[in-house]
Amino acid sequence: MPNPVYSPDLAGIQVGETRISNVEGIDGRLSYRGVSIDELIKKPFVRVVWLVLFGAEPTVEQETSLQSFMALHSSLSAEELSLLRSVPERLHPMLVLQCMLPMIDPDTEHGIDGITDDAQRGLLLASKIPSLLAARHQLEKGKEPIKVNAHLPFHENFLMTFTGRAPTSSQIRMLDVTQILQMEHSFNASTFAGRVCASTLAPIQSSLVAAIATLSGELHGGADQAALEMAERVGTPSAAAKFVADCLADKVKIMGMGHREYKVVDPRAVILKPMAEALCSSGESKNLFDTLVAIEAACQSEFDKKGKQIWANVEFYKGAVFHQLGIPAHYFTSVFAMARVFGYIAHYLEFSANSKLIRPSARYVGV
Repeated sequence: MPNPVYSPDLAGIQVGETRISNVEGIDGRLSYRGVSIDELIKKPFVRVVWLVLFGAEPTVEQETSLQSFMALHSSLSAEELSLLRSVPERLHPMLVLQCMLPMIDPDTEHGIDGITDDAQRGLLLASKIPSLLAARHQLEKGKEPIKVNAHLPFHENFLMTFTGRAPTSSQIRMLDVTQILQMEHSFNASTFAGRVCASTLAPIQSSLVAAIATLSGELHGGADQAALEMAERVGTPSAAAKFVADCLADKVKIMGMGHREYKVVDPRAVILKPMAEALCSSGESKNLFDTLVAIEAACQSEFDKKGKQIWANVEFYKGAVFHQLGIPAHYFTSVFAMARVFGYIAHYLEFSANSKLIRPSARYVGV
């Protein structure tokens, strides 16, 4: 029997099949269910959610049912709010999600015709995440959570309850686009963790928590918070070149620069960067955006000296967008989870249809 292929990070090893998304790293393309992200961002958010979960665009009736279902289940019950109040204030919002999601009953009598119980459980939990984050943010500020308005669209509702003020149409559009761009990305670390969990026949809420826990790290979803905090430390565009040179000399990773999958520019960043520039047009947000631009330019200059190329990924400029939307840096990754959870649900459903326990071998190097 030949020796198994050894790769401690599984790089280049295919561990499964998927129809959900296609990351074409060499060419810099990304599609969900065969539809390019350039086309997906033109569609309503809930329409993309249905496409990612079920493989086809919804009918008008299905889209309406999904919107109604998510609105119906977005509010926190008195018991859920009481549990949220009991979570220690010092916990990062990503840890709050990991605490709260397993404590929410995902079963409901008010379902969507034609979809499985697991799909409904996942969607119910996904519907709760914006309200959990918004309520937690208000409690952090010493205020009472703002009630959900079931008549508002998904992201307008989130921004209203999170910030306490009505968002502009451009802010809603920006959040819609950003969340569509980060909804799904094939077998990334967190999605694969969720699939491993699903392979044990664990329930969907366990799979979602495993995935969200994995998303927390700054080498994965946490890069958005790390990139913005980096820009805040640099302070101004004029300080970017020295900062980059010092980081490279000291072998310090510059968060949000480069992407493991893309050998050319991240196609999501191609869309997000100009939109971020338009949105971050004044004040502190503009300075942060301009500082990020300067950091990227300095990185590209330094790498060009070595005959290499590097580009910012989608996490790099997302922080400036979220900052302008009124979302504090420590909430960035949890807002990412608010979108990626739909990808996690899709992978749980896909994998569970032909489940097999994931159990790799290890190379023993002990005595």
